[in-house]
Amino acid sequence: MSVTFLSDFVAGLNQKGRNLLLRNRFGRQQPLDPEALCEALVSRAGEVSCFMLSETILSHWEGLDEAGQADFLTMIAHRFGPDRKAIAKAIAAVEESDDAEALYRLHAASEPRSQELIRRLNHALQGTERLVRMREVLLRLARTDPALDTLDRDFAHLFGAWFNRGFLELKPIDWNTSAAILEKIIRYEAVHEIGGWNDLRRRIEPKDRRLFAFFHPQMQDEPLIFVEVALTDHIPGDIASLLSEDREVLAQEKATTAVFYSISNCQAGLRGISFGNFLIKQVVEKLRQELPNLRHFMTLSPVPGFAAWLNGLPAGESQRLLSAQNLERMRALAGPGLPDNDDARANLKPVLEGLAAYYLLEQRNARKRPLDSVARFHLGNGARLDNIHAFADLSAKGRKSGYSVMVNYLYDTKEIEANHEAYAERGVVAASGTVKSLLKQFLFRTQAAAKSNPEPEAHHAL
Repeated sequence: MSVTFLSDFVAGLNQKGRNLLLRNRFGRQQPLDPEALCEALVSRAGEVSCFMLSETILSHWEGLDEAGQADFLTMIAHRFGPDRKAIAKAIAAVEESDDAEALYRLHAASEPRSQELIRRLNHALQGTERLVRMREVLLRLARTDPALDTLDRDFAHLFGAWFNRGFLELKPIDWNTSAAILEKIIRYEAVHEIGGWNDLRRRIEPKDRRLFAFFHPQMQDEPLIFVEVALTDHIPGDIASLLSEDREVLAQEKATTAVFYSISNCQAGLRGISFGNFLIKQVVEKLRQELPNLRHFMTLSPVPGFAAWLNGLPAGESQRLLSAQNLERMRALAGPGLPDNDDARANLKPVLEGLAAYYLLEQRNARKRPLDSVARFHLGNGARLDNIHAFADLSAKGRKSGYSVMVNYLYDTKEIEANHEAYAERGVVAASGTVKSLLKQFLFRTQAAAKSNPEPEAHHAL
């Protein structure tokens, strides 16, 4: 009853406030003018009017179709951007005076009014969550309308502060967690699909399984990001053994390794807001305190950009790296076909692992960082590329995006800071001797094949 009462109260206040504001501004009842209401919101100082205006604007926004929402966001981007005249005036004042107050006024003038508008919209009931939903739409529309990029920068700037690590709460998720949250875990899982309630139960109820999620105080029933953890007595080389229905549950005291096998971002509207690195480091510390016998903290991660990279290579480049036969076998992995016998798999295994090592260690984007997004995430957090496994994920998704390859990234608490600094400052990829050996063998075979096949069209390695 209390929730219903509050909702009815807000709805009534919202309508009364809307009517009052429209009468005050225009003298009579008028159709709602979103631009005028937004202008009033950034101009008024009263808390009550701020609440009523923000509620009115967000309720209006939520009732629009996609075309209407696009028009609304475009209006905000154009009407509430930086005030050029105010900025020029503030710059002139700074040039005329060394007064610190003049510098402060320049700082205030240079901030787009759209940022203040977003701040004030946050006064509405559940304003933070509703603004996250608004940015979901904004990100989708910005793909085809570059003019909205500037508005998205305002959202990203504010969300970076609002979702600062200091505001986030790490919570364990288990079978006693509310059904509403558990249902969202199933829906938000982005790496290894959860096939219903029984599958979820196998991932969170046994003593050798953990799931942790970050929550924000303004979005208590909405996980922001979560990580699934398997406690094992070995370093796994495939995902099927971790998710098997008939696997044996390991006693906690026998566990030596914590494997982070799935990390899922839950809120599309928080894309680009980084808190995954804090999640892993905090989970590591929590597990170390709970289970002091744990010695290794590592991932079993997909390589989601692997297949797209190979498929995007010019024909001459792919032929230099792979024989026509092996290239065909690799690409067959993206479909329903798999090597039909152990010998075929044994022959293809070094091809997959060597080429993956080449992709992860040698290939770079425009910022001189690895092409693979998962690699950038873990290496940027200070992890080490520890091992590469062929035929590790035979699901349709794993074969299509990564040719079945999975990777272990090791989080060694003694090396994390040094690895992070080397990567951040110089783009250095920390890699184990095993991975470096895979790359060395791959390059050796490439060079040997090139020497034995000097014709340009016949250059290939494996």
